[in-house]
Amino acid sequence: MRQAQLEIVAAPSGGLLPAKPRTNLLFSSVLLALVAGVVLVWAAMSEPARAIVGGARAEPPIGQALVMVLVEGGGACSGVLVTPRAVLTAGHCLPKGRDIRVYAPSPDTPGPPRLIRPVASAVHPGYVQNTLGSRRRSIDLALLRLAEALPAPFLPVSLAAISAPGAGDTVIVAGDGLSQEGIASSSGTPRSISLPVVEPYGRGTILLWAAPASDTGGGACEGDSGGAILEPQGALVAIIAFAEGLGRARCGKLTQGVLVAPQRGFIDGTLAAWGESARWTDHADGLR
Repeated sequence: MRQAQLEIVAAPSGGLLPAKPRTNLLFSSVLLALVAGVVLVWAAMSEPARAIVGGARAEPPIGQALVMVLVEGGGACSGVLVTPRAVLTAGHCLPKGRDIRVYAPSPDTPGPPRLIRPVASAVHPGYVQNTLGSRRRSIDLALLRLAEALPAPFLPVSLAAISAPGAGDTVIVAGDGLSQEGIASSSGTPRSISLPVVEPYGRGTILLWAAPASDTGGGACEGDSGGAILEPQGALVAIIAFAEGLGRARCGKLTQGVLVAPQRGFIDGTLAAWGESARWTDHADGLR
């Protein structure tokens, strides 16, 4: 049975209440350019790039598991390395008919950024486009396979096989998207923020939500789709899919992710077909 990316919860009246629509984070305002008419690269940035509103630069173990997923025509997402050659991201980050590149910058490797064409991809069979605001079921996950393993300092993350965190538990939200909404140059470097889990629609079996404890704002922003929601010890709990902002803002109020443990069949099955395997853990140590 397919599980839903759009969580359906019981309303007080006994009817069904769809989860409130979130902002689709795929098509961020990050600028992309074509090099030699084929390869996608970032437009020149005049200042250091950042990600995740209200956060700080991600510590190395988390930052080393993050890459960017670039879409032909100007879209940008984040992605999480789950094996040396496989990236887990959001399904809406792989629109049909568009070329995809994985951008894997490394401070230890001089020269131009590496833009890697995936050799295979798989979108969750339960993913359905354009389900925001509807009651259609959709699982917003996808995998990318690279031709070669990413070298050090990149480090795959382990996936949490245990039950999802509950309300009040702390998770780490991390990605390469915007740290300042609407400012393209504020993306590109991994950032993270610790947030408490919230349950605005009851405890999710498919989705996980996190929100700042105050109205100061913090969480995923444009370009963070496909990024990570982790336990404090580093195990990957969910993949970022949507966000909601305060007032007219699009970011910083609520971050929503798709839990990975319920989708283990898809993840393990796809990786096995590619000759890969992820590490699942029931323990606290999530980073290899």
